[in-house]
Amino acid sequence: MSKDKSGVFHPTTYAELLPRVDAFAAGLSRLGVSRGDRVGLISDNRQEWLIADLAILSLGAADVPRGNDTTADEVAYILGFSGCKVVCAEDRAQTLKILSVHKELPDLEQIIIFAQDQFDESLTKSAGDMTIVHFASVEADGLTALKDDPSLVQREREQGAADDVATVIFTSGTTGTPKGVMLTHDNFLHQVRHVPDLIRVGPRDIWLCVLPVWHSFERIMQYVAMGTASCLAYSKPIGKILIEDLGKVRPTWMASVPRIWEAIMGSVYRNVKTQSSIKQALFHFFVAVGSTHAHLTNMLTGRLPRFRKRNRVLDAVVSIVPWLVLLPLRGLGNLLVFGKLKKLLGGRFVAGISGGGALPSAVDTFFQAAGILLLEGYGLTETAPVLGVRAQDHPVPGTVGPVFPGTEIRIIDESGVPLPPGQMGIVMARGPQVMKGYYKQPEETAKMVSSDGWINTGDLGMLTYDNELKITGRAKDTIVLRGGENVEPLPIEQKLTESPLIDHAILQGQDQKVLGVLLVPNAEALMQHAVETGIAREGDSFDVSLLARPEVRELYGSIVREQVRVKTGFRTFERIGPFHLIPGPLTIGDELSQKQEVKRHVIAKKYASDIAAMFS
Repeated sequence: MSKDKSGVFHPTTYAELLPRVDAFAAGLSRLGVSRGDRVGLISDNRQEWLIADLAILSLGAADVPRGNDTTADEVAYILGFSGCKVVCAEDRAQTLKILSVHKELPDLEQIIIFAQDQFDESLTKSAGDMTIVHFASVEADGLTALKDDPSLVQREREQGAADDVATVIFTSGTTGTPKGVMLTHDNFLHQVRHVPDLIRVGPRDIWLCVLPVWHSFERIMQYVAMGTASCLAYSKPIGKILIEDLGKVRPTWMASVPRIWEAIMGSVYRNVKTQSSIKQALFHFFVAVGSTHAHLTNMLTGRLPRFRKRNRVLDAVVSIVPWLVLLPLRGLGNLLVFGKLKKLLGGRFVAGISGGGALPSAVDTFFQAAGILLLEGYGLTETAPVLGVRAQDHPVPGTVGPVFPGTEIRIIDESGVPLPPGQMGIVMARGPQVMKGYYKQPEETAKMVSSDGWINTGDLGMLTYDNELKITGRAKDTIVLRGGENVEPLPIEQKLTESPLIDHAILQGQDQKVLGVLLVPNAEALMQHAVETGIAREGDSFDVSLLARPEVRELYGSIVREQVRVKTGFRTFERIGPFHLIPGPLTIGDELSQKQEVKRHVIAKKYASDIAAMFS
């Protein structure tokens, strides 16, 4: 289902969708798109995205997707490096963005714009040698082509192989340079085949699609929806819009990042604070009852994770009596308190899938207390993305579920020695969903995937005795925010240290809403500024107490705001919120390596309390 400008959802059946896919594929063929080509796809959530995606794949080509928040420089790199001759753009803004860097795109010949109301002759006049056409005209040309050759698209589909590249999704590497993850048809299809082993989805189900469709997480959910003949309804993860669409669509499933579940929980708590003291007390009482009863249910049904061997029979015996005692209160809580939350979700919500970052335990506990099923999953773009997800019939809290069917997970120490259940180490994975490699970067592929197919996820975790996976941290530098955004620290840190007042910047924010940063001031430059502005006197030596002065904090706050913003090439979610000043200098052998690179794990341990306070 797609939504018009007035907010009304309009259904499209699969019987109606397929002819449109065929027509657009035939239209692309007329534009010269053929097997092995790459086609850019710069757009956020809308029905045309799915049609274009399936059409590109039908021809044996691969799409190169990205969202509307992509900067012009990123667009230039991604489309240029992948050699796209054709690109689909959502609207006028994306088209102008592409045109602004067209001199860096010698291969690009055609831009197809989705939004018909934003297509006019002024765009075509500014395109130069490039041709700009509307989505509908390509579709119309395709219909004409199919009249002349009805089997054109089907012939191409039949030539396809499981190992053909379906997409090249660019993600930032350790140097900040984007790397193109090549995912094949079989990478996706393996998950489409086996997700139903873990969740029950069918033709009567509706997915509310709120995450960016180009992300591998939402993309696989779209394919799962099609594979199970369930419905997709395109929305956005914006508070008011999301709440309204939950009421309109009344979905049964929604895949989302932790931040959205946290926002829903936060909205409930903010609303409770406006109620009378009696109602507030009742709410907190029933949350406590619900969370306790949920824990007892997990004990009774053998859902507690076994990081060490435990007696399931004893768990059941211990839990049965208090479980029965609390059962009536749990039912009363559902009736008086949590029924409103379920109504907010549409009234027929079955479960949500949370991925793209660690689900905070408080959020997990709250939804368990409310009787709303959240299934946490885990994966990465390079694994298309699912490596594990909690099973609907046996969700084990504190884990990301059992290892995905047909997939191997092993935990190793720094020497590569496999570790037993309950011991933390680096998470290695092998399975049919592991990427084909990085586009035109075999050396980078070899660093990530071994010759026998094991991919180093860069994450730290442990297995239970029942082969469920728990993620405990990240061994690599990439920061994943609670909204699922991947942030590469180095470019931001380098930008901050351009200021003479900063010696080191160590970005923080794993599983947080926003980024934060630890700053090590340059003592000499800071003292000079302090003397010039009257904060200190000539001849004063540097003192740590200076870092707590309001004037100094305002100074560094202004540097952070000025250095890291949209105008300096960073995206909105890369802006920095809290910061903390730590005295230097950092020393080689402690916080710094022999190459004078920051040892992030040492910083994280040494300044753990400061980091925690920064985000509190």
